[in-house]
Amino acid sequence: MNKDLNNLISEIEKISDEAQKTFGHLNAERINWKPAPESWSVGQCFEHLIKTNRMFFPELEKIKSGERKNSFWENYSPFTSFFGRMLTKSMRKDERKYKTSAAATPPSDVQSDIIEQFSNHQTELVEMIRELENADWKKTVVTSPFLKIATYNLTDGFNIVIEHERRHFRQAERVLQAEGFPKSEN
Repeated sequence: MNKDLNNLISEIEKISDEAQKTFGHLNAERINWKPAPESWSVGQCFEHLIKTNRMFFPELEKIKSGERKNSFWENYSPFTSFFGRMLTKSMRKDERKYKTSAAATPPSDVQSDIIEQFSNHQTELVEMIRELENADWKKTVVTSPFLKIATYNLTDGFNIVIEHERRHFRQAERVLQAEGFPKSEN
């Protein structure tokens, strides 16, 4: 495996481990507690990550099987590198909120084992990434399922996944620190 692939997998595994340590002990009440009605709970943050990542799985499966080819727009979009860098940088700084799509919006209440589900999802994601080791990550370009004009190569796409996961991890940590968070298990 190349160095970039190893670093990517290491980051995904690190996020999964940190999620287990930080949130894995929360009961259903605490995992679903919200600081405000319009805010997300810890559980919703992780449910959203699972839903969002899975939206890319069909394209990754096609890449893995060799049946996927870049579209004309993906080959010639002048914005491919721009979108990848912009999204990665923006998520790293938490500088703006993004409205998510209906398909990636988590339900109001999530199952109490959502952190375990997230950990299993991360294992699945790592396996999928390993299976793409031989793909050309710079020349393979994917279109965002959220904004059809946004394209990015696989390298940038996976960096966006990492930063997106970190962003919602930080959001979940803020929920733990919010006034009124139930401090003990019932």
